[in-house]
Amino acid sequence: MKFEKHFPAERLKPYIKYFVVSENEFENEYKVFPSSGLVIGFQYKGQLATINNSIENKLNSAGITGITDGYKIFKNVADTGTILVYFTEIGFTHFASHPANELFNLSLSLDDIFDKSDVDEVEEKLTIATADKQRIKIIEQFLVSQLKDIKTDKLIVEAVKLIYQTNGTIRIKELNEKLFISQSPFEKRFRKVVGTTAKKFASIVRFNTVLDNLSNTKSLTEICYENNFFDQAHFIKDFKQFTGDTPENFKRFL
Repeated sequence: MKFEKHFPAERLKPYIKYFVVSENEFENEYKVFPSSGLVIGFQYKGQLATINNSIENKLNSAGITGITDGYKIFKNVADTGTILVYFTEIGFTHFASHPANELFNLSLSLDDIFDKSDVDEVEEKLTIATADKQRIKIIEQFLVSQLKDIKTDKLIVEAVKLIYQTNGTIRIKELNEKLFISQSPFEKRFRKVVGTTAKKFASIVRFNTVLDNLSNTKSLTEICYENNFFDQAHFIKDFKQFTGDTPENFKRFL
């Protein structure tokens, strides 16, 4: 299996965290945990599907997945190759006119968001391309062509920064006070730009901090209290929602 990160050209750095080239020569079923930004996928060979309640749903060869509040199960056929585009937390709104929250918990065809002929053109070029750098360049050219001339919402950028600084443990009331904005207009702006509520986004950041901590020598009790969970029951409930497993079982297989 191949899973290689590539960083974007300077023009795209404020909006794209990185690209991933993923290839799998065997049929495989796997879980994807919630991340803090939206993700586009282009299959240049093979086929992907999501699995929900044992039902397989084949995905379009070019698709986008919004922020999720739980894990998703994916399955690829043998010999599948995908380029994944990981947006920064505020990145998506600089390319599409859709508010990011409209994609919450969804996986859609990319031509629901962008012009179908533009998406088709990218897919055609990707099937002819023979090298990873070539494929990434094709996608970068597509993204630059879709880039909108809009101002970045600096207040939301600051909110995201504060959430990360506290590893997702900051209370939303405290966030509003620090940013000198009342909750209702703040939530509306945050959801539109980031793709979910500030509270849900903070819980995803906290979950990813917990995942990073699981691989070290700290006990689950230490991890639980360091990340401001009220008790272990809350910790286990949240963890299970994000991974489908208990922290103890999960840690065992690391």
